[in-house]
Amino acid sequence: MTIHAGAAGPGADAASMPGTGAKAAPALPVWRPVRGGNAFEITVARLVQAIKLGMVRVGERLPAERELAERLQVSRVTLREAIAALRDAGYLESRRGRTGGTFVVSALPAPDADGRPDAGELAREMGDRLHDALDFRWVLESGAAALAANRSLSATERQHLVGALGASRDRDPHTRRVSDSRLHLVIAAASGSPSLAAAVADVQLTLDRLLAAIPVITRNLDHSDAQHTRIVDAILAGDASGARAVMEEHCDGTAELLRALLT
Repeated sequence: MTIHAGAAGPGADAASMPGTGAKAAPALPVWRPVRGGNAFEITVARLVQAIKLGMVRVGERLPAERELAERLQVSRVTLREAIAALRDAGYLESRRGRTGGTFVVSALPAPDADGRPDAGELAREMGDRLHDALDFRWVLESGAAALAANRSLSATERQHLVGALGASRDRDPHTRRVSDSRLHLVIAAASGSPSLAAAVADVQLTLDRLLAAIPVITRNLDHSDAQHTRIVDAILAGDASGARAVMEEHCDGTAELLRALLT
């Protein structure tokens, strides 16, 4: 079956980062109550979004069925059907026993015959939607960085920013994209606006397959890592204009690269 990762609405859950307590985790936009539309499709979309953007990473376990159904406010039957669909699609695996549960086993896009999706083809398929997504991202993420810098961040929020920055320097091509997305989501969560954080998650997901398909170039990674560091440093220093400017520069560079794929 075809799995569609649709847009998600506003809201957030503080317990969205696996392995941490509810009070310690940033308010990433995941496990929000399902509202309107087809509950099964929306539940599948929420699970895919959490997996693809690294909110639940490969090797990590989903929350217990009853807990997850309560958070999403869907029936356990609907949740089981969504999990079964994602097992069939290769994202999840169910294990039995005391340490069992439902685990993420893959977050990668389906590769072509050469092992990697063709970035140019994906860009051309998106067409005008790519331009729209890139413009929307530029506005959203620069605003999120500025808001985060304007806030008086807690020690926990600052710790999450530093931790996500460190993880984003990962050079493993299988995990780099997820770690990069997670940093952007932690920055958005630090803005203090759940609606903004949800919108950033949506636009990141829109661009996910295309960004994952870009060939890994060490010089580009070095430049991206340096920009990420400058953004987080500006946020921690309370420099809103600096955080906004560097995030704009960062988004501009990515947009230039992705738009070049259209030609």
